[in-house]
Amino acid sequence: MRLKVISLVIGILSGLSACSTTEKATNVTVTEDNQQQRIPDVLNASGLFNKAISKQGIHKIQLLYSAREAAIIEQDWQTLEQACLALESKNSVDHVQNKLYIALARKEMANYTDALSILRTLSEQLKLPEHQGWHQYLMGSIYASQQLPKKALVHYFKASDIAFQNNLTFASLNDETWRALQQLSSYALERFDTGSVVQQGWTKLAKYQQIYLGTGVELHQAMNNWQRRFINHPASYILPKEVTQAVLLSPYETKKLAILLPQSGPSERLGAALKNGFLAASDNWPDSEIFFIDEMQTNIEIEAQLAQNQADFVIGPLLKNNIEKLSDSSTLHVLPTIHLNTKSSQSQKNPNHYYFALNPEHEVEQALVHFLAKKYQKPMLLAPDSNSGKRLVEHFSEQWRLYSEAAPEVGLYTDSKNMAKVIANLLEVENSKQRIKTIESLYRKTDIESETRSRRDIDVIYILGNASETRLLKPYLDVNVSTFAPKIPLYASSRSYSRRIDTTDKSDLEGLYFTEQPWMLPNTTDNRALRNQYMQLWPEQADIEQRLFAMAFDAVALIGEIKQLAKIPGKEFIGLTGQLSIKSDNTIHRRLKWAQYYKQQIRTINLNEQAPLPLFMQSAAAENRILKK
Repeated sequence: MRLKVISLVIGILSGLSACSTTEKATNVTVTEDNQQQRIPDVLNASGLFNKAISKQGIHKIQLLYSAREAAIIEQDWQTLEQACLALESKNSVDHVQNKLYIALARKEMANYTDALSILRTLSEQLKLPEHQGWHQYLMGSIYASQQLPKKALVHYFKASDIAFQNNLTFASLNDETWRALQQLSSYALERFDTGSVVQQGWTKLAKYQQIYLGTGVELHQAMNNWQRRFINHPASYILPKEVTQAVLLSPYETKKLAILLPQSGPSERLGAALKNGFLAASDNWPDSEIFFIDEMQTNIEIEAQLAQNQADFVIGPLLKNNIEKLSDSSTLHVLPTIHLNTKSSQSQKNPNHYYFALNPEHEVEQALVHFLAKKYQKPMLLAPDSNSGKRLVEHFSEQWRLYSEAAPEVGLYTDSKNMAKVIANLLEVENSKQRIKTIESLYRKTDIESETRSRRDIDVIYILGNASETRLLKPYLDVNVSTFAPKIPLYASSRSYSRRIDTTDKSDLEGLYFTEQPWMLPNTTDNRALRNQYMQLWPEQADIEQRLFAMAFDAVALIGEIKQLAKIPGKEFIGLTGQLSIKSDNTIHRRLKWAQYYKQQIRTINLNEQAPLPLFMQSAAAENRILKK
């Protein structure tokens, strides 16, 4: 990305940068009349800076300015920082602009903490519109680098307003504003559709693209209306490129759908559950032909059936090793495909291949975001001492370290027998019991009333066990938390929930929060008719089979939406398995519903999931709050 920078060099130095690039003459040529002629070498940013170090006075300043401007053009951020730091001591330098350049260099080198610190100290010194606009742009770009598009847009819109009012151009601002807008959901866009004319113009354009993407005529009409309303808007440049591409994003035309699932071997039962979901979804595809292929067959057999049936879209395989097995298939490579698992290490990037899995890591991330929104400081994780349990704990811990210096407490249990011991050790209840014994031994003839105390710093507990384990863990937690301490909120993943087990008494889980796909939750109005029909046909199916049914149903429904989901990261599809979106790498991301055990019932609730600030931004935000008081 080449940056067009507004030059703010002032005074007589403003015209000196051009001549400084021809200082060093080293090459000699001979002309026709045998006269020697010296041809100057043009130095790059680093060369100009190195030469400046050996000079003094005005000549040195000339070279530093030239090095600074060349570094921006070359994107040599280290040299830009060095040149700006060398200029810091010069009285004639525009120090605000120079500081903005240092912040730019450090931002581009991912030194976000220092960049943010510089920008914060400059906020009271910004007098010129150019300075104000660049300051807002750089603030927004730092937030955008941390995947915080809503916070980034607050600053991008301010920069865009300044540019529009003062006839300025800030390099890359429009591209980054558009990129951030495309990451927002329709709900978030609605909330941004206010404020200045510039802000409303940006937001409405993003809304129109989401609503009319792939519709052709309707999209053109919406864009024509937008152009008439927002004349000379900075987003106008987007229309020829983005909208033309959007018109071409019509849904896949699927006439013959091939579905790869396990129809033999140990996973045959899972394949049967998927097949039920595919057949149920096919009622919404009356004009399409669906045929099933056993993914356990050889590549040659699978490719032959795809060719014989003239498939134009594929769903599957389910098993990850079969995705890897087919990764080199030339037949499958040219067909749009929704794989029913995560991307394998061997999978080559293919814009028409997508990956849809019931990924537990998405739930862990969703819970973590909520914990941070609630400002919990010290979570405790309880998980089975297994590969999957350790993987989820590690994933949570890695993400948590980005936002908090306090590491979570982790308890891994091997079986039901040592659950109580693991919990007691983590909550330091055994230490309290030992202290009680010591006091009782000193006062043997005195009746002493005592009660164990647990540690006070744990403020939330997250259970990553299955339904049976969760029902054993919660009573242990209830009896080991001190009655003197505030009640610690309990959360769990969808592994803790079972429709079949929950038909009995739920009182042991009172108050527990958990994430779950909408299809599995009782008393939900969405798809109630389909759920009733399902229970009539398969009343005894296990939880995993019910979840796979919903996954298969959603996979078919996604065919008509998936191009648009891949194009706009903020676009969502409401499915049986959750709110589905594609953020990157053609991987479908799920956001589940929150539910709670309440008065022996299960109720769905909305919990705060505001995107958290990375650790390096938190101190800056705290300082800003103090300054405002």
